[in-house]
Amino acid sequence: MADDANSIPELDQEKYDADEHVKIICLGDSAVGKSKLMERFLIDGYRPQQLSTYALTLYKYSTTVNSKAVLVDFWDTAGQERFQSMHPSYYHKAHACIMVFDVTRKITYKNLSNWYLELREYRPEIPCVVVANKIDADMKVTQRNFNFPRKQGLPMYFVSAADGTNVVKMFKETIKMAVSYKQNSTDFMDDVMRELENFELEQKNEESLETTEEGVKPESPESV
Repeated sequence: MADDANSIPELDQEKYDADEHVKIICLGDSAVGKSKLMERFLIDGYRPQQLSTYALTLYKYSTTVNSKAVLVDFWDTAGQERFQSMHPSYYHKAHACIMVFDVTRKITYKNLSNWYLELREYRPEIPCVVVANKIDADMKVTQRNFNFPRKQGLPMYFVSAADGTNVVKMFKETIKMAVSYKQNSTDFMDDVMRELENFELEQKNEESLETTEEGVKPESPESV
């Protein structure tokens, strides 16, 4: 990811520790329609928060799951997927993943395995759904069998950001998965990431202290 992405940890991700706040990330090649799917789902007054400094876009959504209010942050890659590697903080504290490919571009389907490999490096346990977008261009694809999600045991949705087919269903079911995961999580990666962040912070503090100490010169006898 771009160098500016190193600033992502400065975003308030501690809020995702709260029971009512979940984080859902989106992965997939550029131009597969991730942002368009967001906008279709949130079409009634959606408010994307574009953070160009952090190379991502946040989409906020409020809903109710099992009679409880839930706040959802959807993280979109803002075009940084062209680097084929996301900053670890993009995955940090995520509770579910939406992985999208374009049915009209085979390469975007082939690249799912790369995205999934990286996802599992940082988030081994979170639920993940595979989304076949742009089925309005060729409805015949809905009759095909796709091996990747089947082999990985991942639920798959055929959707269209253009006409809205299955978009709401896919998002709502993913939100339920995220909430369920959070309530029953045994994923240790959050602790690992937190330790790494604390270590980096300690290193910066030590470097800052050393710089300060080096800048203090002892007074000469003449000045006493």
